[in-house]
Amino acid sequence: MNGEAVTAIRVDKPVNELWERHGAAMTTAVSAVLTFLAWSAGVNGWSALEIALYVFAYIIGGYRKAWEGLQTLIKERDLDVDLLMIVAAVGAASIGYWQDGAILILIFSLSGALEGYTMEKTNQDIRSIMKLRPETALVLRGSTESRIRVEELQPGDLVLVKPGERIPADGLVRQGYSAVDQASITGESIPVDKICGAEVYAGTINGQGALTIEVTKPAAATLLARIIRLVQEAQSEMPPSQLFVEKFERIYARIVVGAALLLLVIPPYAFGWSWDKTVYRAMIFLVVASPCALVSSIMPAILSGISNGARKGILFKGGVHLENIGNIKLVAFDKTGTLTEGKPRVTDIISLSAQSPDELLRLTAALEMLSEHPIAKAVVQAAQEKQLALPKAAELQAIPGVGVHGLVHQDEFRIGNLDCLQAGILSAEHKQIAQQLEQEGKTVIYVQSRNQLLGLLAIQDTLRPQARNAVRALRRMGIQVAMLTGDNAATAQAIGRQADVDWIYDGLLPEQKVEIVKKLTTKFGQVAMVGDGVNDAPALATAAVGIAMGAAGTDVALETANVVLMADDIEKVAYAIALGRRTKKVVKQNIVFALGVVLVLVAGTFFDQVNLPVGVIGHEGSTLLVIASGLRLLR
Repeated sequence: MNGEAVTAIRVDKPVNELWERHGAAMTTAVSAVLTFLAWSAGVNGWSALEIALYVFAYIIGGYRKAWEGLQTLIKERDLDVDLLMIVAAVGAASIGYWQDGAILILIFSLSGALEGYTMEKTNQDIRSIMKLRPETALVLRGSTESRIRVEELQPGDLVLVKPGERIPADGLVRQGYSAVDQASITGESIPVDKICGAEVYAGTINGQGALTIEVTKPAAATLLARIIRLVQEAQSEMPPSQLFVEKFERIYARIVVGAALLLLVIPPYAFGWSWDKTVYRAMIFLVVASPCALVSSIMPAILSGISNGARKGILFKGGVHLENIGNIKLVAFDKTGTLTEGKPRVTDIISLSAQSPDELLRLTAALEMLSEHPIAKAVVQAAQEKQLALPKAAELQAIPGVGVHGLVHQDEFRIGNLDCLQAGILSAEHKQIAQQLEQEGKTVIYVQSRNQLLGLLAIQDTLRPQARNAVRALRRMGIQVAMLTGDNAATAQAIGRQADVDWIYDGLLPEQKVEIVKKLTTKFGQVAMVGDGVNDAPALATAAVGIAMGAAGTDVALETANVVLMADDIEKVAYAIALGRRTKKVVKQNIVFALGVVLVLVAGTFFDQVNLPVGVIGHEGSTLLVIASGLRLLR
């Protein structure tokens, strides 16, 4: 018994998942096969089999839409196009036009299946954010250490975070020194040195040193928890376009049903029509007024646009986002990892002695080779790229928050920030050089040996090669460009000037990015946000269109975003907006044409100029034409 039960569970779950994902496509395919077999039976004169097959085609292809329409009618006491479509098909069958009704159901079922696949969107974003927070924390209580669940942490608790671990809660450093990578929360491109008294955030990654942290906020109030809430709130808001479509569908259904009822009641008394003629005309009206062409005027165009974008490395997570991106008035870029490479690099090597810049870099890298600090790694990488042979260094000592010193060729070197230098060694000229580099948004490290300043190295997160072209392309389209970053003002201004953006916002935490996106939306209209990190997730969810970097982006950014740039090519942002604008234009053309055909056919029905075959031909012909029109976007 137990073995059988386990087997049943293992088989049942995949079957259910398969049905949930592909059920609509499977029923559409079966309905298409049955419709073809029914037509074949009719050609061969097997009328009984023909009708039986059509009945099955109606049931299999239309039961989903019929059920949805009935649910709307019963629960909300309202009509929608799902029920109207089924009524039109059944009406056609009631007067002997089984094939026409089956085709109507088939087209509508196919549209629903395609829409289901196109609009499918994963809901893993919140779980992805939660993975950033460790499940347990090592708490220090007196002389003992114990592991407890993060949810049990309280303000005042002391937790020990070892090198490489994630910090479990917001708090203050009480002991130790380390460089903490907090790009996932604040967006800062270079890990931040943390000494006693410094603030740290849950979800950030500890560097090379152990830290003792005093918890200042419970788990529910951390910055990471606020990010989760912001994403939930932003995603729960229904887009205006969806509300408009639902409202339009129901108004349309009411008008058609009301007109059909009037057509059944008025003509016998007003025009002396027979009952047979009245029913015939009412059924023609239901067929020609059915919304197949109207529905098909949207989805094929949307699907073609999505396919076009996919070939260019642009993944739209739903048709509504392809429509929305065509309305964008301003694009807001995250800086770190989006406009920039996201990795600190040596940008300037300034020798202030007889040594060449390469020799200065070689000696500096020799000592930094022994350090795990991110800036040290950038220096070593620069030396490796120049294929410099590094001498052996010894007696490395790290000075927390300052730098390092040690021996190279038996000479003592000091490498670090301004505090590592001996008093009086920095001249006014040297200060001017350093200040110029800092104004450009660069981090300056000083190299000293034998009471002499040998030179300066500047470190900076560099602009992506395609960033300028991406910004220029957007501005040529009449779109404003903003940059949002957690970095300081000097760094932000330097990168912003290089990229030639219109607006620069610096020093932003995730919730402040959300506020900026809201303000920009109020000022300019619909805003797109482009980002790659967890810190960008709330802003991505708040913007009209969130665009994530596919290769460099974190899981949560990818799941939260509406559009993903698969190759991290931000020049594709302009292409995506242009594609959205063209899709919007094609959809409008299709809707006008579809409604125009419906109006002509309906008028012909009222003036007794359209019979059922002509109505079906006109209806199906217009449907095929708008589908063909939508497929233009594949080019």
